[in-house]
Formats: sequence, structure tokens, C-alpha cells
Amino acid sequence: MGNDQRVDLAVDLSQRTGRTDAIYRALHAALTGGRIPAGERLPSSRDLARDLGVSRASVTEAYDRLVAEGFLETRPGSGTFATAAASDTPSVRHRPGALRPRAGWRWAPRPTSGDVAVPAHDFRVGIPDASLFPFDTWRRLLAAESRAGRTAGSYSGPAGLPRFREAVARYVAGSRGVRAGPDDLVATTGAQQALDLVARVLLEPGDVVAMEDPGYPEARELFTLHGARVVPVPVDAEGLVVEKIPARARLVYTTPSHQFPLGMPLSLARRRALLAHAARHGAAVIEDDYDSEFRRARRPLESLQALDRDGRVVYVGTFSKSLLPGLRVGYLVAPSSLRDALLAARQLTDGHGAVHVQAALARLIDDGLLARHVRKASARYTERYEILLDALKDLPVEPVPTAAGLHVAAHLPADAALGSRELVARARRRSVALDSLGTYAVGPHRDGVVLGIGGAVTSTIRPGIRVLEHLLAP
Repeated sequence: MGNDQRVDLAVDLSQRTGRTDAIYRALHAALTGGRIPAGERLPSSRDLARDLGVSRASVTEAYDRLVAEGFLETRPGSGTFATAAASDTPSVRHRPGALRPRAGWRWAPRPTSGDVAVPAHDFRVGIPDASLFPFDTWRRLLAAESRAGRTAGSYSGPAGLPRFREAVARYVAGSRGVRAGPDDLVATTGAQQALDLVARVLLEPGDVVAMEDPGYPEARELFTLHGARVVPVPVDAEGLVVEKIPARARLVYTTPSHQFPLGMPLSLARRRALLAHAARHGAAVIEDDYDSEFRRARRPLESLQALDRDGRVVYVGTFSKSLLPGLRVGYLVAPSSLRDALLAARQLTDGHGAVHVQAALARLIDDGLLARHVRKASARYTERYEILLDALKDLPVEPVPTAAGLHVAAHLPADAALGSRELVARARRRSVALDSLGTYAVGPHRDGVVLGIGGAVTSTIRPGIRVLEHLLAP
């Protein structure tokens, strides 16, 4: 359809008779099925008859029947148009259907930040400040890659564009000390796909996966979806308690640069203990280095990947937080022994990513523009972090020290006027958005809240905390 007024119809014209009925049924199905939306102009009877190879009288009669039923209307001098009556018919409403997910399926999509209105005081977790993104520069880079036609004109390999991998390998070597060349890196559609690929090639149904508790819910549920038995492992002031990792764990998932969601880094002693445990028990380790660019400490601890001497660590990173979630660009760095399996898994699931985006991002890195953006954003986030910590002094909470990232966790006292879940619910009614620590925990944990600083407008931080102060007042 559209401006050329064409409509694709499945019309059975095999019978010489009843052609009007066949055209009527096909049009009726297109109208009530939503393929011809209300207000859309249909082809003239002459044009449609020519396209179908039938007489104009057959099309005219079918149109007349649909006009009489209220599905079409004629506008003198303009043509024939679909009416709103078609979109109101039961056939276009969602029908329950006979198909059901497989037995044991228990997951439902979670609401995302784009599904709800932005609150006045936005402390949601995992949201960077889109206003800091260099949109003009990005548009220029994308346009240049699109005009050149070097990348988007053909299918790409599952590893990702070579110059993207080269740029990212240099970037993570300089920013995190990751030891990798371009061939060690696989481009992914965000960190979540990286986790999925690793789970596909490593896990058998029933395998044990050890995860920090509290921890990242989407990782926990992903591993469970692959049939793994996820075992929560407690964390303390030094991060993941390595001695609590089950010996049978096939995979250990950790966020060592700043534990998600509490924020403390995994100590050097624990890092070495974790690598020793993995070597002793034949386990793999996923190092999710989310938000690692936004550091407030000058000397971060070495990454697990850099300390690894046995090839047991898969390093996962993403540009969703450092740039924009909508870019959906991430990467993993894996030992060579997993490379072919990971590439096959990527190729079989979605082929490859958006290569023109990878090309533009490579330019952003190579021209030093990503580093400039991270410096600018880090300064802004550090300012918000300090304002938030100062404002939290007025609340009966205990913030958890963190040297990096876009959020702050804070424990509530045992005698708090409200538990975290009730506090979050009441705050939401006052247009203050934050998370309960219980959202991320499986086992016993101290009650508390998590407040993001990425999406928080600086001037709204203190007023938002005052709302929480009022709600927590005895």
C-alpha cells in the first residue's frame, strides 16, 4: 500500500466463477487483519483489476459490498478508503491461540526504562544520561560509513567487523589491562547476548552455576533458562566469598570491578583465590566488567582476565552504559579454546551484528572521541555521586562504598519505619524511582535500596532524597 496504493492480496482465482467472492474475502481478511489500516487509500478498481487480471466489474462489486458493510468508504474525487470499523472487528483483536510455551516455562518480559514515563526524581539503575551522548558526532560517523557502503552491503562474519575488534582490543587493553588481540574478541548485541553465547557453549542441563547474591537477575534467569542450577553465593566487604562456591560449579559469574548491585570491588586476594578455585575444579569464570569506565578511584584492581594464566576467564563488556543502551553493542574476550564454538553459536542465533554501527564505533574509539566522552561523562557522574552521598546523610541509611559505576546501594536499619519494598512503592507514587535490594537477592540479605545516578538530573537529586526522608521519618 502506501503512496503507490498497492495491496498484496492472496486471492484464489483458480475457479472461473465466484471471482467477486474471492476478491471480497481477500479484502475482508486484509482489512480485519490489520494489513490495511484505517484511513488507508485502496487502489482504484481499475488498477486492482489490472493487477489481479480480472474484470473491473468483479472488483467494483467487491468494493460495493465492503462499503455497504462499513469496512470501506468512498470519498468523491479522492478514492476508496478503509474505515475504523475494520480495526474494531474481533478478528484483529488479540486471540488467545492454541499454542503454549514448553512445560516449565516461567519467564515473562520485564518492563524496561522505555516502557514507563520518566519520573521526576529518576534513581533507576542501569540508565546512562543520554544528554551526554555526542549525537552530532555519531550521526556524522554513521552517515560516513553508510555512504561509503563498505560495511553494510554484505553479510559479515560472526566475530564482528575486524577493525571494530582491533579498536576494542586496544581500548580494553588501555582502560582495563585486558590481554587480548582482535582474534580473541567477539562482537555481541550487548552484554546479555555475550552471556547467552557462553551459556550455550559451556552449559549442559543440570550444570551448576555459582552467582553472587545479591546479583544480576537477568544473568541468573538466563542461566536457568539454559537448564542450569544456579546456586547463590554470598558476598561481603571483599566481594564474592570464594570459599562458598560449590566444588561442582561448572561456571562462576562475577562482577569484580564493582559488585552488582552492592558496589564493592573483589579484593586482589579473592581474585587470586577465585582463579585458583577455577583451576582446581575445572570451572569457567565470567567476568562482567559493567560500568568499569566510570571509576572514581585512580588505580583499579587488575581485571581477572589479566590475572588469568590458565585461560578460564571470559571477559564481558558493553557500550550500553558508556554510550547508549539503544546501540546494543557489546563484546566478549574468550580463550582461544572457546572461539570456534562461540562463533558458531553467534552465527546460528543471529548471524552477526550491525556492521555499520561497529564501523562507526571503531572510528569513535580510534579518533579518541570515546575516551573524551567517558572523561566528560565521568566528571558529571562523579558530581552526582557526591551530591547523592551528601544528601543520603539526612536518611537513616548506610551507603555501601563504591569506587565505580552508576549507582549506589544503601542498607536500611533493622528498625526502619518502612521496608525497602514498601518504601519503593510509596516513593513511586511520589514520582521517585529507585530499587529494592530484594529485587536482586535470592537468599538472606540486609534490607536496602539501590539508587542510580545515570539518569538523575542533578538538580532533582536532593529534592528526591527529601521525599525519601519524609517517607522514612518515624
